[in-house]
Amino acid sequence: MASSFARILSSKRKVGILSLVGAGSLTVGFFLNREQHVNAGAHVRRIYPPSAEYPDLRKHNNCMASHLSPAVYAKLCNKTTPNGYTLDEAIQTGVDNPGHPFIKTVGMVAGDEESYEVFADLFNPVIKERHNGYDPCNMKHPTDLDSSKIRGGQFDEKYVLSSRVRTGRSIRGLSLPPACTRAERREVEKVVVDALAGLKGDLAGKYYSLTQMTEQEQQQLIDDHFLFDKPVSPLLTCAGMARDWPDARGIWHNNEKTFLVWINEEDHTRVISMEKGGNMRRVFERFCKGLQEVERLIQEKGWEFMWNERLGYILTCPSNLGTGLRAGVHVTLPRLSKDARFPKILDNLRLQKRGTGGVDTAAVGNTFDISNLDRLGQSEVQLVQTVIDGVNYLIECEKKLERGQDIKIPAPISQFK
Repeated sequence: MASSFARILSSKRKVGILSLVGAGSLTVGFFLNREQHVNAGAHVRRIYPPSAEYPDLRKHNNCMASHLSPAVYAKLCNKTTPNGYTLDEAIQTGVDNPGHPFIKTVGMVAGDEESYEVFADLFNPVIKERHNGYDPCNMKHPTDLDSSKIRGGQFDEKYVLSSRVRTGRSIRGLSLPPACTRAERREVEKVVVDALAGLKGDLAGKYYSLTQMTEQEQQQLIDDHFLFDKPVSPLLTCAGMARDWPDARGIWHNNEKTFLVWINEEDHTRVISMEKGGNMRRVFERFCKGLQEVERLIQEKGWEFMWNERLGYILTCPSNLGTGLRAGVHVTLPRLSKDARFPKILDNLRLQKRGTGGVDTAAVGNTFDISNLDRLGQSEVQLVQTVIDGVNYLIECEKKLERGQDIKIPAPISQFK
């Protein structure tokens, strides 16, 4: 499988050399040097044996630490991807951040597409644990962006305040944020911004570079809650994602402010469709339309997104593989949220709750961010339908509790359909 990646990327770089001579976005020499590096292959040169380099993981609680045995480390520690990314770089964030006894993080990131192949002996069991049994060795991930298959999708707006669908996409042939060079990061920005400039109609919009925006533009993006900040979480900074900040980072949104693209934050791109109210069907329709149009425009320039049939769309963190999709609503559930059965109901519906401020934030006024728990092994359509059906069930429970009626814990739904 690694050789197939090499063939794809080798072909991609040759196309890049030809297409970029006129554009001048990167020098031909840069691509030629990378081609030589790929052909040469690489191994880490070490003075000490793997046993002396093995990290102390005795107090760690993350997926990486659970699966990185001394034998696995010894097998992988001298390997590198064609771009020079090493196992030690992949696991550094998990080494530096032991985790919490009750919150198990992933503990590793990919530096490029080939990381998932070169270090598969560690990534695969981590993926299987994180994605509740999905086995990338013998399972295939479905992709489906046909929004017409969605059933329902209009929530009761007495309870649902806003709806949102987001995902990430990576540009094949360029290293991911933990490992990219400055030139690669700038190339990502150019490729994506050029594509976004081709969007028409209700998707047409403007790009705001973090290094070039005016104070007035910055304040407007803050007021709209669109602006992302420099990563401060040790999970991200230890992975190298804040390097050279804010170089080649920016935000694009359409004129209606319902379709957004973040560039070079945690992934090459984060694509977001959102609006006030409970029309999840319309949000997902815009999401699919915009995402497919951006992909078409990128392909016209000779680029493509990272994808394979086992892992779906490739992103920096293994937790976002597959669809990379999180479909969520801000929903007010004052009675249900106080019911002891609420966590079990969410588990059985394959949903998760957060505060409206994001991960690890508290609910405000009994309002929660409810979204799909799964990413990998089900298609985009399946996951959005899971959210629609699940949130409708939660709202029905809330209404029953308002009337003084009892509620039931639903039977668990199947994760892999």
